[in-house]
Amino acid sequence: MTFRGDVSRSGGKARKGGGGRGMAVGGGLGGLLIVGLFLLLGGNPAEVQDMLGQGNDQGQVESGEQDTFDHCTSGEIANEDPECRLYYTSFSVNEMWERVLPEQAGLDYREPYLTLFENSVQSGCGMASSATGPFYCPGDESAYFDDSFFAQLEQLGGSDASFSQMYVVAHEYGHHVQNLEGTLGLSDYNDPGPDSNAVKIELQADCYAGIWGAHADSGPDAMLEPISDEELMSAITTAQAIGDDNIQQRSGGEVSPESWTHGSSEQRKEAFLAGYNSGQMSACDFLERGAYQNA
Repeated sequence: MTFRGDVSRSGGKARKGGGGRGMAVGGGLGGLLIVGLFLLLGGNPAEVQDMLGQGNDQGQVESGEQDTFDHCTSGEIANEDPECRLYYTSFSVNEMWERVLPEQAGLDYREPYLTLFENSVQSGCGMASSATGPFYCPGDESAYFDDSFFAQLEQLGGSDASFSQMYVVAHEYGHHVQNLEGTLGLSDYNDPGPDSNAVKIELQADCYAGIWGAHADSGPDAMLEPISDEELMSAITTAQAIGDDNIQQRSGGEVSPESWTHGSSEQRKEAFLAGYNSGQMSACDFLERGAYQNA
């Protein structure tokens, strides 16, 4: 079990969108995975469309009504239902940042939207498909997820275990925190490399996900049961699987650090653990801003 069975949440900034026939992105499962992994944990769907020569139809997300989550009445259900799991994770992450961001960065936290979709969705950053993978769009302050992507992630050596999926949600919400900090725009995929701002932004989001893990199972209002070693390892395995070096190797290419935009498997593991072991934003200061206070 991950969530405490007796916890209950409702409302929040959550919606469902998409359900269309989908958008052709890339070709073949391998191509879809690489495109998805470009966007997984931070990419912009508009950039993929530009690379593929597709149009960028800007607009608001086509979303369903909030009451589509009415069946998510308890943590027990969230442990079994994939949509409810992502929905409840958003509450856990939001509640943590509402405390931590003012304490450690002196900033007020504003919740992003959680948007779950099937097949395709219109976001504030352009059209995206299931092949896009999870992503955060600063244009509409929304994190987008199609839970079918987690099964594909296993093909790269990742895990689709519950806590692994929750780590991905926490990472995308980490990009929202960066947006609130005013640093997300420093990421530049046109200037890659192991020490690039693009990599530092991704590593910081991994570290922020670790901070969530450090706080998520502690305190009287904790939504999670104590995180087990097995659950922790599932998140680490996924962080390593989406390292640039692993993706390059599994796609049949050579490891090319100068092209990295998300960091190596080892970098991503260490970043997540830095946040998890400390619970402090100062441990995630990859941009060396010196803007954080230890709580």
